Amino acid sequence: MLRRVSPMFAAALLFLAGCGTQDPPEVEFAAGDARVTARPTQYCDVALTNCEADATAPVTLTVPPGTPLRVTVPDEVAQTPWTVVFSYRSGSGELIDERSRIFSPNERNEFVLTLPDPADRLRTAEVQQIGVPQVDPETGEVQYPARASWVLTAAA
Repeated sequence: MLRRVSPMFAAALLFLAGCGTQDPPEVEFAAGDARVTARPTQYCDVALTNCEADATAPVTLTVPPGTPLRVTVPDEVAQTPWTVVFSYRSGSGELIDERSRIFSPNERNEFVLTLPDPADRLRTAEVQQIGVPQVDPETGEVQYPARASWVLTAAA
């Protein structure tokens, strides 16, 4: 199934193709009064042709059960589509993987992740900056690849 990309979405991505900084942007994760800043574990140019990986970039933060996780992205990320992918263990022990909706360019710089039940324990949270949509040549489906990612592992 072919999905159409809105003209505003496409224009934002084209505008950002010319933007960039020397150093990749950083994302802040906070739980209560504790906070950490993460470098990207993967960072690609807008065309996804030149990518760098940093295996030492994931950060760890203690996130007690029932404590929301606040994710703050810089303008460079907020000016593009982005999402938060996360996993948690339910009070009954089930491992659950979910994601936030995809935020539109310039919609927001912050997202507060609150798990469904106070007994749930966050395991990981990953901010994904969405790259230029690509059409799968075999299926014709539009895919939204992650251009960059910032990873948090929650400590018990």
